Amino acid sequence: MEFYNRLRTKAAGRDKTIVFPEGAEERTVEAVSILLADNIVSPILLGDLAEIQKVAERLKVSISGAKIIDPSIAADKDQFAENYFKLREHKGMTLEKAGETITDPLYYGAFLVRKGIAQGAVAGAEHTTGDVMRAAIQVVGLAPGMTVVSSSFLMLLESGKIITFADCAIVPDPDPEQLASIAAASARTHENLAGEKANTALLSFSTKGSADHPLVDKVLETLTIAQKKYPNLNIDGELQFDAAFLPKVAEKKAPRSKIAGKANVFVFPDLNSGNIGYKLVQRLAGAEAIGPVIQGLAKPYNDLSRGCSVDDIVNVAAICAINS
Repeated sequence: MEFYNRLRTKAAGRDKTIVFPEGAEERTVEAVSILLADNIVSPILLGDLAEIQKVAERLKVSISGAKIIDPSIAADKDQFAENYFKLREHKGMTLEKAGETITDPLYYGAFLVRKGIAQGAVAGAEHTTGDVMRAAIQVVGLAPGMTVVSSSFLMLLESGKIITFADCAIVPDPDPEQLASIAAASARTHENLAGEKANTALLSFSTKGSADHPLVDKVLETLTIAQKKYPNLNIDGELQFDAAFLPKVAEKKAPRSKIAGKANVFVFPDLNSGNIGYKLVQRLAGAEAIGPVIQGLAKPYNDLSRGCSVDDIVNVAAICAINS
């Protein structure tokens, strides 16, 4: 709870506007009432005004101060449709289809972020990750230097230590270029949210040549790309998890590494290992998994689990504001 309070306080000091495309969803409305009461962000709810107000009345919460926009009648929807048509014309988009698509709150919300009217968006309580990410990638686009949208989880250990795992939710089998992009994005996420310098380990079943295999070569190629493309990134690999995390093991397995034994960002070579890894630490070691935090976009558009709680939405909105 202390960590979440720090996130909320940090977000409150940034005075950011966050858009919620699922404006009439009950948990979202309740979360927005908390965000307003604690001055964490300035929210925009998308949807029918009367419907959203009825939800707030039924829940007996106040959303006074939240801006509400109905994309189907918004004054700027034609402008956004034209912009979307130009963005996607090479993919066969028509102006008519763009006009229909932009009334979808996920896409309208993405344009509010793209245009800087909002600094980030939070959705996924009602929509799949695929739906949310499709709107984000098509409209918001990738950040400079990024080759892929990915995710990370902040793992809050029982000791109070925070480590970051990536990618655990989006990219099934990243190539070396993508894996380097994931490493750089994850380091940035860790520094923004954990408030400490990132030491990034590229994980493998091998440590510094202990095994010879094409899967190890993939990690070594990733290291070469990352060091060249992101020269300020503190990164090393290939490292087994114990060598990356435990100083005593690092002394034996990778004594010359500046990251071994000191890593706080752990980049898994594929989604199988990443997803399994974070759930093992969560379920067996009692760590709290915070995320997924979506990264690699030009501006934040964060995804929620459809099973999310009200507090989850509040915390993801705070993360969105901090990362903007």
